[in-house]
Amino acid sequence: MAEPAHVPVLYYEVMAALNIAANGTYIDGTLGGGGHAQGILERSSPAGRLLGLDRDPRALEIAQQRLQVFAGRLIVVNRSFAAIGVVARGDGFTQADGILLDLGLSSLQLADPARGFSFLNGGPLDMRFDPTHGLRADEIVNHWSEHELADMIYRYGEEPRSRQIARAIVRNRPLHSTTELAAVIARGTHRRGRIHPATRTFQALRIAVNDELAEIERALPQSVDLLRRGGRLAVISFHSLEDRLVKNFLRAQHEAGLLSILTKKPLTATAEEASANPRSRSAKLRIAVRE
Repeated sequence: MAEPAHVPVLYYEVMAALNIAANGTYIDGTLGGGGHAQGILERSSPAGRLLGLDRDPRALEIAQQRLQVFAGRLIVVNRSFAAIGVVARGDGFTQADGILLDLGLSSLQLADPARGFSFLNGGPLDMRFDPTHGLRADEIVNHWSEHELADMIYRYGEEPRSRQIARAIVRNRPLHSTTELAAVIARGTHRRGRIHPATRTFQALRIAVNDELAEIERALPQSVDLLRRGGRLAVISFHSLEDRLVKNFLRAQHEAGLLSILTKKPLTATAEEASANPRSRSAKLRIAVRE
């Protein structure tokens, strides 16, 4: 099966944000399909270096194929960005000129029904960024208590009907597929509208499975430590929980005299990009520079 083309979100905004220089040193903490990385490597030629991390081994395979022309200037590591500090120091990427963190789910992961991230096509309730190990979504759905499920859906999905949804899940389990779960939620909430009633619950499950917010909290201070003076940090978030965390972190670092914030308000997709790539509609880019 042919892989879908990888469309990097806010591509030109990220390239400008990082202020890429020839022969610079850069880190992409979320390599994904390699779209942003390709732009960084092209603009930092002839000798710029890039360290790319990703939890998803399949994403790394695709990125390495895409970026093979840059093999001598690229190091790829199958690790979470929560380990960005130890990985970067081990590979000589301290004093970085720029670091990119593109948070959340990639279009490649969404497009593969076998990964279980989307309810648009039937697939297993997995949702792991690294499918080789860790807690699966079906383990949460089928074994957590109703109270635990409701709290998780409310906290990570900001879902006002979390208790109603948790009750419906418990009454109908075991559940093993994405479409089964989405149907149970739809029946249990009796809610109609532009947004599918399972959307927030699927977000909550994905965040819980991958411990996403804690991973971000670990990665951000390490990223600041790795930047040289004048180096830039660019972070793309996709929902309010992520963006709030990033905004508050940057503000605290600014107050401590470690960062200057370059985006009073986050940058968002143009109307043209939002039309061509619907995933970009919720993307927010915040940029800061190391003092």
